[in-house]
Amino acid sequence: MQIECMTRAHAESVIDMMRTFYASPAVSTNGSEAIFRADVEECLGASPYLEGYVFTEGETLVGYGMLAKSFSTEFGKPCIWIEDVYLLPDYRGRGYGSQFLAFVEARYPSALLRLEVEEDNEVALRTYRKNGFGTLPYLEMVKKA
Repeated sequence: MQIECMTRAHAESVIDMMRTFYASPAVSTNGSEAIFRADVEECLGASPYLEGYVFTEGETLVGYGMLAKSFSTEFGKPCIWIEDVYLLPDYRGRGYGSQFLAFVEARYPSALLRLEVEEDNEVALRTYRKNGFGTLPYLEMVKKA
């Protein structure tokens, strides 16, 4: 698998994948067309907050990932949130998720890496644990605008 920066040529394919990902049990919210398009546009612009990547096998687009940047005052260092990691079903179980996590770690070696995962997503949990992620004892809260 190759990992490359998302480009305008990838946009519609990534949005199609987002529709599937956000409608799955792997995500607690369903998102919307407006959100998917805003996310991809943010990845394609000069955003200091969001980076988008695509995963390819040869000429085939097989998945995507998005990273959000922040700073953790709790840990005193930059924080990279691994927002989305999605692979087409036929390309799962090949170690591509682990490959993307290693890519992120190499790209941001001094950053704190964080992510969210649904408690019953056992495949993702195994992948994250295998790659050194542990559970934090936090209750996450959100205030919707």
